[in-house]
Amino acid sequence: MTPAEAPFLPYGRQLIEDDDIAAVVDVLRSDWLTTGPAVAAFEAALCEVTGAAHAVACANGTAALHIAALALDLAPGDRVIVPSITFLATANAVRLAGAEVVFADCDADSGLMEAAHLAEALARAAATPGGPVKAVFPVHLTGQCADLAAIRDLAERHGLAVVDDAAHAIGSRYLSSGDAGGPIGNGRLSDMTTFSFHPVKTIAMGEGGAVTTNDDHLAVTLRRLRSHGMLREAAELQNADMAFDAAGKVNPWYYEMPQIGLNYRVTDIQCALGLSQMKKLGRFVARRRTLAERYDRQLAALAPLVRPIARSAHAEPAWHIYPVLIDFGAAGIDRAQVMEALKAANVGSQVHYIPVHLQPYYQQRYGALDLAGANRYYARTLSLPLFAGMADSDVDRVVETLARVLRNGAGTAGANPQCSAQGGA
Repeated sequence: MTPAEAPFLPYGRQLIEDDDIAAVVDVLRSDWLTTGPAVAAFEAALCEVTGAAHAVACANGTAALHIAALALDLAPGDRVIVPSITFLATANAVRLAGAEVVFADCDADSGLMEAAHLAEALARAAATPGGPVKAVFPVHLTGQCADLAAIRDLAERHGLAVVDDAAHAIGSRYLSSGDAGGPIGNGRLSDMTTFSFHPVKTIAMGEGGAVTTNDDHLAVTLRRLRSHGMLREAAELQNADMAFDAAGKVNPWYYEMPQIGLNYRVTDIQCALGLSQMKKLGRFVARRRTLAERYDRQLAALAPLVRPIARSAHAEPAWHIYPVLIDFGAAGIDRAQVMEALKAANVGSQVHYIPVHLQPYYQQRYGALDLAGANRYYARTLSLPLFAGMADSDVDRVVETLARVLRNGAGTAGANPQCSAQGGA
């Protein structure tokens, strides 16, 4: 079979099985399509997986970040520290809540924001005009987590809330010698944790997200925020003349909105799929780890031109994506050419991520910012296919194709791979 005849391997893809389809069909035949029992069942399953006291399911991962930011009661001028290597949504949620973003640098080889990067961002914020820094949003990039205990310790000393973005990390574990370790989202080291269940994630709901927390008040606030800010609890109703009948009971139609919210509700259709998928989380995570380990072994032959991202000592990751670091300069071929050549051989790839501080919106708002680690990580990263439905032979094919592309690229570009003058590594 020639590369052109081989099936296309995207960088990520859901694995939907017959029982998943049956779960969705059961909901379609039921009385509830949204805001019904499947939502509560999914939330309970997420609590069981993470160990959190509360889980609030919502429309998608961005909605999860947004309601988490809103739940912090951020005021205009307040500031929140966000790593630059992340998807747009992490920073955008802060801005949509009315606060300002302070971008933190990241490790050049893992893409993770560590405590030292948080400290530098705090010092930079203190040296520039602006309101108080109220929170930090660490990101569990690729499924790995940084040293959360160190980040939490620094955050507490500065009075910051911690909201960790675990869009990549359902099923990941934080490793600690103390009692702070355990599943990401257990609430031991953060006030809230946000998740995404987009099809390329380990658990797919089509679209879907959630926030976990151990804080009872935050859980109530999050549930209201996902449904327009509405409440019906008698003790909290303010307009008594409208709310209660002559016997002192709440009128059956009555609700109030003391705080503005959005329609970020999730459907029973989505949650039925998510609940079915959640039962397979262990299998999916194990398969992704096996594939990542195979990549590690196969890519050793391409070092130092290609190498896996640095591994965190604090993570037992549930790999969402498999990025590598490529010295494009030494290879004599740029990243776009590599991606096009891989695509021609039916191998997908992607870049995770363009540093958010380089986006025009944020450059116009905050000016130029030099974050050397984030820039260096971005310059070298490329995500290769990784999903639970891949075969071992698919990994071999990806690595063989990448090796051929880089070998041919160097020759085509007329560069000596050993002495290229271009940067990149």
